[in-house]
Amino acid sequence: MISLTGLTTAILCTWGSVAAQSPTATTPSTAVASAGSTSPTEPTKGEIKALREFKMLDFNGDGKLSRTEVKLFPRLAAAFDDSDTDGDGYVSYEEVKVFAAKYRAERDRQRAQQAAAVASPSTPAAESHP
Repeated sequence: MISLTGLTTAILCTWGSVAAQSPTATTPSTAVASAGSTSPTEPTKGEIKALREFKMLDFNGDGKLSRTEVKLFPRLAAAFDDSDTDGDGYVSYEEVKVFAAKYRAERDRQRAQQAAAVASPSTPAAESHP
């Protein structure tokens, strides 16, 4: 069984992957409609997975997430206000994709800083000998 923390992390990572893979906007209805097509706008595997997870969280099937629907997932609930960019009290799939892009960019920036810190450790001051 997957823990809530594991599921939250998986959702955030998947949504971050979607943001990186998809520069164009895809609504849930267009992603589903084009899932079987061979057009250039066909969703990636990551987009399909993210949409499936979004729908899993959308308990009432209204196409948007409410605070109630994400309250079981503390990391998602904590990010709700940042994700709700239009301030309507709900998070749409489009808002999730925007948030995911920010989340992924911040994570990548932190990883780059950590890698740079490991690659170039600060040199201690030279010791003076009498």
